[in-house]
Amino acid sequence: MTSRVLADSLSGAADVLAYIPSPAQGVWQLGPFPLRAYALCIIAGIVVAIWWGERRWRERGGQPGAVLDIAMFAVPFGLIGGRLYHVATDWQKYFGPDGNAVDALKIYQGGLGIWGAVALGAVGAWIGCRIYKIPLPAFGDAVAPAILLAQAIGRLGNWFNQELYGRETEVPWGLEIYRRVGDDGRLDMMGGVSTGVVDKVVHPTFLYELLWNVVVVIALVYVDRRYRIGHGRLFALYVAGYSFGRFFVELMRDDEATLIAGIRINSFTSAVVFLLAVAYFVFATKGRESAEQLQPAAGRPWPWQFGALRTYAAAKAVPGDPDGGEASDAEEPGGAEDAAAGASTATDSGAAKGTTDSAEAEAATGAVDVTKAAAADSAGGAAPTPKTPVGEKPEPPAAAPAATPESTTSPGAKATETTPDPDLAKSSGESGNADATPRDNGTESGAESGATKSSGSRQNDS
Repeated sequence: MTSRVLADSLSGAADVLAYIPSPAQGVWQLGPFPLRAYALCIIAGIVVAIWWGERRWRERGGQPGAVLDIAMFAVPFGLIGGRLYHVATDWQKYFGPDGNAVDALKIYQGGLGIWGAVALGAVGAWIGCRIYKIPLPAFGDAVAPAILLAQAIGRLGNWFNQELYGRETEVPWGLEIYRRVGDDGRLDMMGGVSTGVVDKVVHPTFLYELLWNVVVVIALVYVDRRYRIGHGRLFALYVAGYSFGRFFVELMRDDEATLIAGIRINSFTSAVVFLLAVAYFVFATKGRESAEQLQPAAGRPWPWQFGALRTYAAAKAVPGDPDGGEASDAEEPGGAEDAAAGASTATDSGAAKGTTDSAEAEAATGAVDVTKAAAADSAGGAAPTPKTPVGEKPEPPAAAPAATPESTTSPGAKATETTPDPDLAKSSGESGNADATPRDNGTESGAESGATKSSGSRQNDS
């Protein structure tokens, strides 16, 4: 009795679990505008990827706002790449005998190849990283788990569109595919409204992929925190992990697709991409980038300011100056000190040359004046200057009072010695307290006077 009750309970539970229903519709009309669940899931995934990727980027030491800036390039490129891959691999739907080429532009009807989205989205991210001077591998490591979570959210759009399902099955978690019709009564499995009639029960391969993506996301976060890998190796793990699961999911699908040797083209793509990603993970640089390496250049324009972006890129192309110009001697390390030392040397050299020239001129003038004074004394009968006996040293001239400097010494120039006044030196020569030769005494006094005047003039000019 108990066994029968338990069997009935399990059977009832199986009936409850049996078959996952599809949504009654995936499009709602808001006046003339259709609101599509598929587009909402894609947008929600992008928002989550930017939000979580931004948090991860900041935790690694990156500057806030960089993920959003680069997403302005990566997202449009990714959407275009995903659509191009889908159209290229399912070209019969659009360019075959019964196809319509215009439908290739109707991205809202579904059809985004993840391989094309990742490939061309990476090109857009590369362009953004080049502009903002951010290392692309480090950026990829930061956003890898967020991108895969966005893919999982986007797979819910396949549920609303009743697409990307597998072969027919009787498993309890099988997916019911409803027959949908449009407003005109024609069959419209994606954009129509369910009639309540179950067309078939299939494997929900989109759900398998969604769950696999979540498992890989958790594994990526754990590996990143446990081993702190970088240089693009975490992004390679994301690509390898997704490709591994996608390979087996593709084997369960039986919807129309391009085949190579009887195998779906996406299975070949998964295998090739998986091998390339594993190779990169093995041979890439170990470790993780420092926070300083993640800092972008200052003064970044917004991604839609195309003119400012061109100017910014051109300025960054000039070597030697982060602001776009050649560094001058004073701006280089040690340049200010070298420039100041050179200016001081030039000032001292110029002052010394001016002092020498002025001293020579004053010496000549002083010699003439002393000669005239000696001649006048001789004519007037003045006593001649006594000669110094042989073997004895001449008496030194009387010390003259110190003269007041004409100006203070300027900063950076050498201090000038204070010299006696020329008139006092001249008077000393007339009194006989001079050197053996009056001409020599006058020359020395004139030179000293000229040096004092020249030095004072040079200091005033400074």
